[in-house]
Amino acid sequence: MPTRALVWFKRDLRSVDHAPLHAAALCDAAAGIFVIEPEWLASPEFDAQHLDFTLQSLAVLRSSLAALGLPLWVRVGSVVPVFEALLREFDFTHLLSHEETGSGWTYSRDIAVAEWSTARAVVWHESPQNGVVRRLKSRFGWARRWATRMNEPLIAAPSGFPGVGASAGRLLLPDLPTLSTLGVATHGRILQLGGEPAAQATLDSFLHERGRGYRRSLSSPLTATDRCSRLSPHLAFGTISMRQVHQATEATIAASDDHSLSYGLRGFGGRLRWHCHFMQKLEDEPAIEFQNFARACDGLRENEFNRERFEVWCAGATGYPMVDACMRSLKATGWLNFRMRAMLVSFASYHLWLHWRETGQFLARQFLDFEPGIHWSQMQMQSGTTGINTLRIYSPSKQAIDQDSSGEFVRRWVPEYGTAAYPRPIVDERTAMKAAKDRMYALRGTRAARSEADAEQAKHGARKSGLPPTAKTAKSTGKLESAQIELF
Repeated sequence: MPTRALVWFKRDLRSVDHAPLHAAALCDAAAGIFVIEPEWLASPEFDAQHLDFTLQSLAVLRSSLAALGLPLWVRVGSVVPVFEALLREFDFTHLLSHEETGSGWTYSRDIAVAEWSTARAVVWHESPQNGVVRRLKSRFGWARRWATRMNEPLIAAPSGFPGVGASAGRLLLPDLPTLSTLGVATHGRILQLGGEPAAQATLDSFLHERGRGYRRSLSSPLTATDRCSRLSPHLAFGTISMRQVHQATEATIAASDDHSLSYGLRGFGGRLRWHCHFMQKLEDEPAIEFQNFARACDGLRENEFNRERFEVWCAGATGYPMVDACMRSLKATGWLNFRMRAMLVSFASYHLWLHWRETGQFLARQFLDFEPGIHWSQMQMQSGTTGINTLRIYSPSKQAIDQDSSGEFVRRWVPEYGTAAYPRPIVDERTAMKAAKDRMYALRGTRAARSEADAEQAKHGARKSGLPPTAKTAKSTGKLESAQIELF
């Protein structure tokens, strides 16, 4: 029986190291599909910048696949009805895609697709595309499994699709939709370029030049913009694979006689493992997108949400110049370095005593590189609701001194600072920090919280996974689980 493959592109918008695409090239006929889902557009974490980056990447991908003889359709609608229509048009026998550790709506959608494919006798095969392990029974040895998977040979782009078939070739490929035709308002940000060539160029510039200052420059928003890898949106949308980044990084380190560059890249390479480690948490416990990791924290902040404080924080008008500068910079560019992200969450969670769920939805819309697994794990980690991490309460005053001692960053983004137009601090820093610490440590001292923390550490802790701490973190805290994802 002839095999006809439909490659379902999701957050894997590339042709290199793409297992479903490779498998499709072995079939008798093949075509690709990307679905712009109304469920995505209506989700609380969606922003127009995400769609803009996707459309840029799709334009590049469609062109490269067309040169190989593979049509890439882009349809708008819920996935199951779209597949039903394509089944009538193309009569595919196999649906090929990558596994996805995504937001709750994608989890529900994939359950529906599994039911539909079974009912229609379509074979749906999902391939892993990063270090996340589906249906993982134990975290023991997870880091070794990650290394094994990341060191497997890269999958080259197919040389062509000679057996595409007449029916697929006859189907029209209309122009890609736009933000306007989709009824999505423009975002007004200046974004990184999307697409596979842009991802490769970003990787190359980091490995051969920008990575030299990575470790010493990643904490300050003044230097991190250029010296961090800036690969996070490309990893989030899959215009480059984690395996490509890992192998290219290791190869550059091995070949380099530049100690400064190798030193920076070794720090970066180690953090790639942490990227997937946090995604694994969402894979294992999808509920952490919606509820406290440590259920002993239920009710800690939820019933005290202060809408006025939240709106001031969102606007970048808290009266704390470093907080406000970071928020305004993020809203204008879609990117912020990790330490400043952590400070924004810490300030919202501790100083303003805001629950992480609503602040997390707002930040998801601001981050071009929104990655659900990392995002929700970090929102809870920086809010103190995992139950197993050291409390990290950032002082915005200290961060301003440490990371912007000249005031350059603040002057750039908060030009009214120092004038009558700038608001007074919304809370007193010392008072707010003390109140937050008192409540958090009182909770953590309870028998229920300690018992739950032991169980969570046994299930998700980095010690079991075999992940080493970053040198700085291990020295300062002794906590393996406190290592931060600062590759962004």
